Amino acid sequence: MKYRALLLIFLGVGAAAAEEKQARVSGVQNRGGPPVARILFGSCVKQDRPMPIFETIVREDPELFIFLGDNIYADTTDMDVMRSKYAKLKSDVGFARLLGSCPVLATWDDHDYGLNDAGADYVKRVDSQRIFVDFWGDAANSPRRTRPGVYDAHVYGPRGKRLQVILLDTRYFRGPLVKGERRVGGPYYPSDDRSIPMLGEAQWKWLQKQLRQPAEVRIIASSIQCVSESAGQETWSNLPHERQRLFDLIASTRANGAFIISGDRHWSELSVTTDSTPYPIYDLTSSSFNQLHSRGTPTQNRYRAEPTTYHKENFGAIQIDWGGDDPQVTLRVHESGGETVIEKKIRVSELQARPPGK
Repeated sequence: MKYRALLLIFLGVGAAAAEEKQARVSGVQNRGGPPVARILFGSCVKQDRPMPIFETIVREDPELFIFLGDNIYADTTDMDVMRSKYAKLKSDVGFARLLGSCPVLATWDDHDYGLNDAGADYVKRVDSQRIFVDFWGDAANSPRRTRPGVYDAHVYGPRGKRLQVILLDTRYFRGPLVKGERRVGGPYYPSDDRSIPMLGEAQWKWLQKQLRQPAEVRIIASSIQCVSESAGQETWSNLPHERQRLFDLIASTRANGAFIISGDRHWSELSVTTDSTPYPIYDLTSSSFNQLHSRGTPTQNRYRAEPTTYHKENFGAIQIDWGGDDPQVTLRVHESGGETVIEKKIRVSELQARPPGK
């Protein structure tokens, strides 16, 4: 009888855990649902290489996962080739386990958009978007099936513990970048041409509406770095008028509790700026899932918040302690085995817009 009772308890606990996880997978997206406290994210996965990091991520038990782009390396205008590369990614056992373990959100960067460093000039962007939303399982009524661009937003949790996730599209509308003599990070330079877009007017209008939605913590997911300085790479700093427009919009909408996550670089760092911002704007970069950074050293970045950068396989983590009157957000980067290599703790009270004149 004792063993039977223990078995029943075990089965009951297992069923409850499975039911809880399934509820998490099938929709914590309702605003009155449980608060989301553990969000993992990352970028840049070569679909033809081993991806053991996904098994580590699943063991970390995320409540939400965000793919920041370069989710495959399509690099093609042949949509059959693109589909075959998505199929290769989907066949990975660890990736499949991650999809089944928690809700997953995704935006794209250049390589899964279609071509290296591509913007609005990519001729297959309409077809690529169709393949993208099919692969990531967007609902039939998803706005991403009917409007240009893969930008999206979700709010999780109850009043007082609301998490907003905003996925930006930095590819579909982006204009041409200025090129010059190659620097350490690449050939790109800042431009003072205010007509060159990053997001496009439709996405800006949408973003303004999203930032006015009530939330205590906001994750702004950008496939490319936003805060770091221009050192040749693709970054918002190459279009400083658009970067400042983002900071100004956060200020004008009084969108408190916001920070940025980004990918792309094949190495990781934490940046922060207080230059013409409503409060310190952090940008946690995590990249790559399964590629070593060949150079192994960072580019110049006067906005680096922590001296450590990490140049091997990694993923990012956001832990929100919702207890008390002033929730704490912990930003981390983990190496492929799960060990922490970068960490920063921030109180939500630090991410509040300053009153006018302060």
